[in-house]
This record gives sequence, structure tokens and C-alpha cells, in this order.
Amino acid sequence: MLTLSLASSSTIRALKAITEAKRKKFALPCSVCKGKGFYICKLCKGNSTIEWSPLYDFVFINPCVCPACEGNRVQRCLNCLGKGYY
Repeated sequence: MLTLSLASSSTIRALKAITEAKRKKFALPCSVCKGKGFYICKLCKGNSTIEWSPLYDFVFINPCVCPACEGNRVQRCLNCLGKGYY
């Protein structure tokens, strides 16, 4: 039973890799990220921090790690899901 499960999972993985390679060969590059799969974070604009105040008045403004990119300065493209092509 275990060998059957192992064989089927490896076969499925190989078939996915083959189809993905064929798709990538003929696909157009993503127009949003220009084929890179990532783009600069739109919330922090690549600074990795945002200025945030827990109060309504802006007396205390704290620099915090960007919640969108988690400090990595780039976001995965949502148009192509990080693949770089359609």
C-alpha cells in the first residue's frame, strides 16, 4: 500500500512538472510584474517599514514592519501568482 502511494505521488509530481514546463515554454510573460513574479511592495514602497500610530491623533508615530511584504520589500505578483507568466 505504501509503495503504491509513493509511486502514484511521484508520478503525479512528474506529470505536473512536465505540464508546467510546456505551459512556461509557450506562455506570455506577465504584464504586471514583467515576467519576474514579484514587484515592489505597494504599501511601504520598498522601505520595509510603515509609519503607524495606534491612536487617532498622530502624536506618537511608530515605524513598524510592513504587514503586506513582512519586511521583504517585494510582494508576489497576484496576477500570475509569482510564476512570471500566464
